Amino acid sequence: MQPINDFFFDKTTRWRGQAITCNRIFNSWNDSTSFCNWHGITCGRRHKRVTSLNITGKNLVGAISPYIGNLSFLRTLELSNNSFTGEIPQKVGNLLRLRYLDLERNILGGDIPTNLSHCTKLEAIDFSYDKLVGKIPEDIGSLVELKYLGIHRNNLTGKLPSSLGNLTLLNFLHAGCNNLVGKIPVEIGKLSSLKLFDISVNSISGTILETLFNISSLSVFGIADNQIRGTVPYDIGLNLPNLIFFTIGGNRFYGSIPDSFGNASKLETIDIADNNFVGQVPITLGILKNLQYLNLEQNSLGSRSANDLAFLTSLKNCTNLEILTLDLNNFGGVLPTSLTNLSSRLSELALGCNYFTGSVPAGLNKLVNLIILGMEYNHLTGSIPSELGMLPNLQALYLDANKLSSQVPSSIGN
Repeated sequence: MQPINDFFFDKTTRWRGQAITCNRIFNSWNDSTSFCNWHGITCGRRHKRVTSLNITGKNLVGAISPYIGNLSFLRTLELSNNSFTGEIPQKVGNLLRLRYLDLERNILGGDIPTNLSHCTKLEAIDFSYDKLVGKIPEDIGSLVELKYLGIHRNNLTGKLPSSLGNLTLLNFLHAGCNNLVGKIPVEIGKLSSLKLFDISVNSISGTILETLFNISSLSVFGIADNQIRGTVPYDIGLNLPNLIFFTIGGNRFYGSIPDSFGNASKLETIDIADNNFVGQVPITLGILKNLQYLNLEQNSLGSRSANDLAFLTSLKNCTNLEILTLDLNNFGGVLPTSLTNLSSRLSELALGCNYFTGSVPAGLNKLVNLIILGMEYNHLTGSIPSELGMLPNLQALYLDANKLSSQVPSSIGN
């Protein structure tokens, strides 16, 4: 019979020895005790076969042995947060009972094994934060029990396969930070159980299908930094009532910001920066009491008029707001005193590169947690309020390219 150690270790890499020296986690891996009692191993009660191998975060190095494919009763394989190199063994496709496969945060390269499609009982796959290359296999659509697919932060190429539409139980699809291209497949709109959809930081193009905006279970919608165009549906807040994170910055969206965002009461993050949105910002955003992050920078919002910042008054109800960025738009008029009524948790207030007139509002010292305050490249006049020196956490103050006069107050030294 082959030694049980060989099922886990490729001894040519010597990483078992390194693990014992550095971690002492394999002291129990010897013939003096049953392998079912070894660290990280779980066996079935009746048949005494290995059903789980969980060795996460132990600084292990070397390759994953192809002998892993001999553990035919294995249901859970968790080797995350180590430094494994080489490729994922094709023999993993022999693990027909496998339900959870977690290899995230290693240095694994090569392709996603094509015969992984044989593991039809898989419920979770996590290959994120590795170095995988090649395409997402089309056969991944045969894993009809899959609920979690994490492949973000790799070097994957090609398109999102249309077969993903077969994964009707899928809750999480995280494919961000790769080199994916093409359009979002129509079939993804069929995933009615989807809670997280994130394909940010790729080169995906085309438009967002209406069916995707109608998946009411969605809580995370992330498509930032792609080449996607279109408008945001006027009824998005009604159709996505569970939305928490909405990030579409760095694309080619246009049109207005829908009033219905106010109906998505769980929203914490709205990031629509670096697009082509126009018009006024709806005051319904003030209904969002959980809102923490609102990034509207680098659009064409506003009309250089006094009414552009009416929505700021409503934001006083957003008592959890931490970041508000309005840079590089067409906002105009006098900065309202309602700025001082914003959340005391606010750490960044960015108003630069607009068309604001008048003076810097008094009372900004109420925003005691401000770290960044930006009002640069506007048409502000008057003096710098001495009370800015009362902001104990301020690290960056941008007032350049305005028409300010008088001296810099000595309180800034505080």
